[in-house]
Amino acid sequence: MTTPRIGIIGEFNPDNPTHLATNAALEHGFDRHGITPVIEWLPTDKTGDLNQFDGFWCSPGSPYKSLDGALEMIRWVRLEGKPFIGTCGGFQHAVLEFARNVLGIKDAKHAEYNPYASNAFVRPLSCSLVGKKLAIRLKPGSQAATFYGTTQAVESYYCNFGLNPEYREQLESGGLVTSGWDDVEVSAPTDPRTAEARVIELPDHRFFLATLYVPQTASTPERPHPLIAAFCESMLS
Repeated sequence: MTTPRIGIIGEFNPDNPTHLATNAALEHGFDRHGITPVIEWLPTDKTGDLNQFDGFWCSPGSPYKSLDGALEMIRWVRLEGKPFIGTCGGFQHAVLEFARNVLGIKDAKHAEYNPYASNAFVRPLSCSLVGKKLAIRLKPGSQAATFYGTTQAVESYYCNFGLNPEYREQLESGGLVTSGWDDVEVSAPTDPRTAEARVIELPDHRFFLATLYVPQTASTPERPHPLIAAFCESMLS
């Protein structure tokens, strides 16, 4: 096949360790197949030819230069059925795009851009997760659990915002599945109906998955992260 081209939605910052880890994790995922991918960061305030890319990653590092630009790119990717993964800010913007364009809630907001929004689908977390490593419980039978090969994981975070639980049921009724959530009680697993969402996916999409955590920081050349490896493999099938 031709060399895979991945577009990363967001403004690259060489001083952001998650951005460096994003590039490296993609290389890890493809290297196992003997492939060197072409990686291009896509500033949100510019519209280019998205057709040239085989897959898309919505990066950490929001707020982006253009909220509307980021959402329009995610919308295009979702409708075109292109492989998509979002991490940290990417998770948050995937939620907002779905709320606006699938549920039809045009005034759905992200509190990082509008702290006083009354319809904030993405709001500040009750406790910042920056620098924390926490347990995740995965929904049995979900794509996420299949890729991990287990229903439990421990992952690192870099964010201050997350899904407003008041809107989770609405999103799920529209087809955006919560497939991973906090699992703070080791002896008694957290009730997924009340736990905070950490992974979302579209089961009917070729590959559409987003995490509030940053799996790329755990990826190594010897052990590519399973979610990122699956994302890369989705472009090779």
